[in-house]
Amino acid sequence: MDRINRLIDKLEKEQILSVKEFIEIIENHTSENDKYLFERARTVRERIYGKAVYMRGLIEFTNYCKNNCLYCGIRRDAVNAERYRLSKEQILECCKEGHRLGFRTFVLQGGEDNHYSDEMICDIVSSIKELFPDCAVTLSIGEKARESYERYFAAGADRYLLRHETADNEHYHMIHPKELSPENRKRCLSDLKEIGFQTGCGFMVGSPFQTAEHLAEDIIYIYELQPHMVGIGPFIPHHDTPFRNEKAGTLEMTLLMLGLVRLIVPHVLLPATTALGTIDPRGREKGILAGANVVMPNLSPKDVRKKYLLYDNKICTGDEAAECIACLGRRISSVGYELVTDRGDFKK
Repeated sequence: MDRINRLIDKLEKEQILSVKEFIEIIENHTSENDKYLFERARTVRERIYGKAVYMRGLIEFTNYCKNNCLYCGIRRDAVNAERYRLSKEQILECCKEGHRLGFRTFVLQGGEDNHYSDEMICDIVSSIKELFPDCAVTLSIGEKARESYERYFAAGADRYLLRHETADNEHYHMIHPKELSPENRKRCLSDLKEIGFQTGCGFMVGSPFQTAEHLAEDIIYIYELQPHMVGIGPFIPHHDTPFRNEKAGTLEMTLLMLGLVRLIVPHVLLPATTALGTIDPRGREKGILAGANVVMPNLSPKDVRKKYLLYDNKICTGDEAAECIACLGRRISSVGYELVTDRGDFKK
């Protein structure tokens, strides 16, 4: 057995590696090493979650954002973005349709839009929980004060997704505007865990200026944070951003990161993202085979889906939710797993 596989074995035995050792894996792995890693990752996820793949109903309720992140298609200065906001009533209609189709988790995702006050967010969350007490509510609405997070949790929100984007401070400043800081991002994630949320972080693979060392630091940060969820997807450029001409992240490296995360946080809820399916027609299936166990079909109103474009060529912007579920179910079955309709909570 070669050295890369021996390092993978250490991870499966829940022994964390050094940054140097992770860099060695990232820079020197082969297709045979990847195959071995994915087999180990599947063994770990099946021991904990079996063959289940959990579906989340994604509701992209606003594409306004006060921030100006250099990679994002709904950044503040994206003057060609067609902006929209969903009302509480529209959001609840999405949930009603989703519940009818079998969704038991709703993910409310949007830009950092100050139009939605804490009172509005809490009202939306509590209304969803009142109408659908058997469902989980996940929020993904960016950096907030601890007091805001506490209010959302008290209103009934179960989970919160906030990608850390990159664990390296210097790299963070290379892809974000100066008013955002990695320290505050990480403070938010610590607050969310302390409050009691099932907390999700994550990063882009192949973002501009990213190195193997940055990816290794991301893995170490995730191990130290021990989140309940991790969102990993390839960087895909958007035509209306400063990074429009940068190369996209690769399927190969994204799958490698998924496999590594499954081993360092065995119980993690790990999505096979839409971005993965965007860069490869079978990207989500390959993500499942690399250790992922979550998919997120879109429940947003059909007429706004093409307006929430964080990157170019996003898939599934026109499918009806029911059509998307049927298609995903067949795709997941084709690789030996089962799309299930329950809350899909983190298993300790």
